Amino acid sequence: MALQPVNRRSVPEDVFEQIVSEVLTGEMQPGESLPSERRLAEVLGVSRPAVREAIKRLTAAGLVEVRQGDATTVRDFRRHAGMDLLPRLLFRAGELDTSVVRSILETRLHNGPKVAELAAERHQPDLVEQLTAAVRALEDAHDPIERQRHAMTFWDHVVDGADSIAFRLMFNTLRETYEPALPALATVMADEVAHPDSYRAITLAIADSDAAAARRAAQDLLEPATHALLDALDALEKQR
Repeated sequence: MALQPVNRRSVPEDVFEQIVSEVLTGEMQPGESLPSERRLAEVLGVSRPAVREAIKRLTAAGLVEVRQGDATTVRDFRRHAGMDLLPRLLFRAGELDTSVVRSILETRLHNGPKVAELAAERHQPDLVEQLTAAVRALEDAHDPIERQRHAMTFWDHVVDGADSIAFRLMFNTLRETYEPALPALATVMADEVAHPDSYRAITLAIADSDAAAARRAAQDLLEPATHALLDALDALEKQR
């Protein structure tokens, strides 16, 4: 392990971050035992309570397993971690993980039409007014990044309208992962966010409580940019 003494301004957080990095890069493999609490404290130059707190967080994140009277072992994060790990997986060892990007795009294309369908079925009060305002803001914007932000606001309202905590939490994580990449995506997303009428079609279908039309409109909106991004990823992988 390449663990280093940590900055004492946020000791448990620094311990947590170092071990997370070791797990996600594969330096610590599933089934491998962590050093003892005492040994970790010595290596990192911190107190045992700080190590104990970090391990509690690692356990809650599904990255390690603590068994009474036994060693703390690394778990396979692919099987045990939650969506909150996604932003950490996007960049590993300073490089964009294209497989993670692909999974985000696939999730976006799958979830978008479904949440639009649910929003039309459940017809939450004030939703149409909120969507109309978001479309108007999108229409008035000229900067590509600003347009993306208004588009995200639109989808934020649609997810609220779907009234599904699972979709809401997934959207929160995808947004957290997506937002830092807005400038890099400006070119490939420009066409999607430059057509307010496509967002308006979703709004009208939701206003009419037409679930099938809302799903189709969302699919029509999301498919072109998604396929363009997937093609770009394929080209990037071939160049590596």
